[in-house]
Amino acid sequence: MTLIQAGTVVVDGEVCRPGWVRTQGRRILECGSGSRPADIELPNSVVVPGFVDMHVHGGGGASFTAGQVGDVEATVAFHRRHGTTTTLASLVTAAPGELLSAIGVLAEATRQGIIAGIHLEGPWLSRGRCGAHDHTQLRPPDPAEIDAILDAADGTVRMVTLAPELPGSDDAIRRFIDAGAVVAVGHTDATYEQTRRALELGATVGTHLFNAMPPLDHRDPGPVLALLQDPRVTVELIADGVHVHPEVVNAVIAAAGPDRVAVITDATAAAGCGDGEYQLGAVPVVVASGVARVRGTSTIAGSTATMDQVFRAVATGAGLAAAVQTVSATPARVLGLDRVGVIGPHYEANLVVLEEDLQLSQVMAGGQWQSVC
Repeated sequence: MTLIQAGTVVVDGEVCRPGWVRTQGRRILECGSGSRPADIELPNSVVVPGFVDMHVHGGGGASFTAGQVGDVEATVAFHRRHGTTTTLASLVTAAPGELLSAIGVLAEATRQGIIAGIHLEGPWLSRGRCGAHDHTQLRPPDPAEIDAILDAADGTVRMVTLAPELPGSDDAIRRFIDAGAVVAVGHTDATYEQTRRALELGATVGTHLFNAMPPLDHRDPGPVLALLQDPRVTVELIADGVHVHPEVVNAVIAAAGPDRVAVITDATAAAGCGDGEYQLGAVPVVVASGVARVRGTSTIAGSTATMDQVFRAVATGAGLAAAVQTVSATPARVLGLDRVGVIGPHYEANLVVLEEDLQLSQVMAGGQWQSVC
């Protein structure tokens, strides 16, 4: 049993100065505001829940798309050193056989508790908004392929991103929801009306809002307005300062509320590795000055961000409580993970310790202190 006392602890969304957390094994026993005699004294630190990244493809030179157990473990370990204690593994568009192979590896990693599940970003995306996805492998949803994927995943697919204007998308949305997966609208050229239709069918997430979808237009509002208007929808934002202007991030959080915004990294294998050449699935990517783009184009190809970086960005603009909500509690709720994302009794003992400048100094995952970058 360990009691941690800190200058600031965000307990169930409340900023406590000072605050404390008592852990035992993998769980939080109790927590609160004020001072207690402690085993660990952190008077100048901020303690927040472990980060939950619901959209990440790789990091530290490794990728989930590679379909190798070692790459899965390396990616998770890299991001854990940056405070991500819960990871949803995102796959990019691939040929049917390659996709099924990667799903098989990630399904086993989910069963072992290495990741929280699988996010399928593709192959059911708009050709005109495919971004860094392999356009040669894009295809409309096919019931036989969906059945094969669900069989291979065996209940581990937690989220699917698709373009609702594609033929067969209505049936695909129903199938995935019936299988217990969250459906997200993204990489889409859908109209406002088509997006509303997907939401009425049960889609509840907007994949990286603004990116890979038509911009908001006063005569043709498209998916952005439909996603922001619907109180049932949670929108992802890549708060790396590249994909979305920081003031737009702040404005969306203020307008929609932090309980409807999930801040993500959309990180690729290039995260943590510096400038150079990489792969995102079958697509060659070049990173220059920290920005990843499809080779020979201006198309952004995921990010090189980590969750501690985007946490600081949101905290600077929207405040500490909003940052905790958007990087931990909201994504956990969206994914149906009821024991992570919050510092509270009976939750997993997943903690991030930050210094006064919000630089990460320590990470606890499942009650165990981890090495950090």
